[in-house]
Amino acid sequence: MKVALAGFGTVGQDVARRLTEGAIPGVVLTAVSARDLDKARANAARLSPAPKVVPLAELASHADVIAECATAESCPEIVRLGLAAGRTVLVVSAAGLIALPDAEELARRAGGRLRIASGALPGLDSLRCAREGAITSVKLTSRIRPNSLAHEDYVLRQGFDFAKSPPSAPVRVFQGSARQAAEAFPRHFNVAVALSIAGIGFDRTEIEVWADADIPGAIHKVDVVADDIELSMTSRNRPSSNPRTSRIVAPSIMAALRAMVAPVVSGG
Repeated sequence: MKVALAGFGTVGQDVARRLTEGAIPGVVLTAVSARDLDKARANAARLSPAPKVVPLAELASHADVIAECATAESCPEIVRLGLAAGRTVLVVSAAGLIALPDAEELARRAGGRLRIASGALPGLDSLRCAREGAITSVKLTSRIRPNSLAHEDYVLRQGFDFAKSPPSAPVRVFQGSARQAAEAFPRHFNVAVALSIAGIGFDRTEIEVWADADIPGAIHKVDVVADDIELSMTSRNRPSSNPRTSRIVAPSIMAALRAMVAPVVSGG
């Protein structure tokens, strides 16, 4: 299975290193794309074998699967190009899908597939099972370090200046739907979109966001009430070398790729 990466920052380079080291038998890294192609070429040259570095418009011609490792802002363009070429597109910046309401139709028309990798969030398999019956409510409560939220426009508009005055105790900075959370925090709330797609949609999924200085990384708690099951699950994520990105993001891409070629798979 040929894999190309759209985005070659902290996450993309981690995934590329793992793939070129042969972490998944039968999966090869063939190409990468990034906004700065010259920088990407310099980073790709450190890999052996080095993947091709190509403009985004050419990426689909080099791969069966395109793994998006970029940003929510770049995600819609990457998904459109991949699906239009009939490829499988693996997304981590799921908040970008809010701006792509026709993604399912695009996939059906060209024979592509869209998958979301979300290792940062617990319980998606159980939630998908619950959706086969009736779900009463889904709530995500997230605790995030203030320095990760300090420069978000939404937080600043609420009158919080965490860069100058970090909170001495946890403070709630958002309460609303998943759609509103993804719009307010496009760099943080890929988890809200992934949860909504697995469950009861963007507008019925409830979100609370707390700024908490006493945690090492983001904490996400999911509560589900359904006819067939009730769930309460918590993930405690560890930051990567980029403090705005959890360490689990690159492994979540690897796990999704592994599931595509594995003869036996546990879970969805």
